[in-house]
Amino acid sequence: MTQVSTPAEAATKITGRAVAGQRSLSSGVTEVVLDSGDTVVVKRGHARNATPAEAAGLRWLGEPGAVRVPEVRGHDGEWLVTELVGGGRPTHHAAERLGRGLAELHAAGAPAFGAAPPDGPADAWIGLAPMENTPGEDWPTWYAEHRVLPYVRRAVDEGILNGDEAAAIEQACARLPEVSEPPARLHGDLWNGNVLWGAVEASLIDPAAHGGHRETDLAMLQLFGCPLLDRVLAAYQEVAPLADGWADRIGAHQLFPLLVHTVLFGRSYAGQAVAAAKAVGR
Repeated sequence: MTQVSTPAEAATKITGRAVAGQRSLSSGVTEVVLDSGDTVVVKRGHARNATPAEAAGLRWLGEPGAVRVPEVRGHDGEWLVTELVGGGRPTHHAAERLGRGLAELHAAGAPAFGAAPPDGPADAWIGLAPMENTPGEDWPTWYAEHRVLPYVRRAVDEGILNGDEAAAIEQACARLPEVSEPPARLHGDLWNGNVLWGAVEASLIDPAAHGGHRETDLAMLQLFGCPLLDRVLAAYQEVAPLADGWADRIGAHQLFPLLVHTVLFGRSYAGQAVAAAKAVGR
């Protein structure tokens, strides 16, 4: 088998088209113009299963037609080629459409909390951090065991969290809110950088898709800032009203992304994670 070592080679291998031009978008991500005039994005997986997980996640999120995600043009296990979705300035129309679309996407559901997308690996990723997709029926137990505590243990092992901080987060896991809603179909890494705005609609990229609680996606949007978030949430609520007290549960849902950032980027996020943990159940 011919070894593929560049984005241009990957684009040609996967699409069958020659490359007319390219430009780097970020580390590991390249915009490639094919000789057909079509422009695609070529992304190299950073680790085992990263590319298959992302491809499966994009297909699963795109299946309901609720939100726009890049069409997967193909992958070979290491390289992923997708449609180019344009960026732009956020508009009220696009924000409201995103809110309605997220509500419909979440309602499309998942087989279980922690369920991987069809054909997606259980050993997946959120950004550069490993994420285990192990199904569970009880949200508080599943969320603690598979979305919070693995990152607490890693942070302690690496000296990022001390014993008292880890204990505060572990105590929060015993106070997680009960959930009476079915598993939602989550993007899973819904921070503002993964929302590409356009005048008509926003597109979602780089998912860590899995079955989870719908409030987790919304809490992540709030954690890292989202333009016109009030419009997004209002439109969401019109389609699928959130359960009473949802605002009080935001910290619980933010534990997961805060701990992922703690293990990836260090102490700068540890304090936020501990503060969120101490607010759970109050």
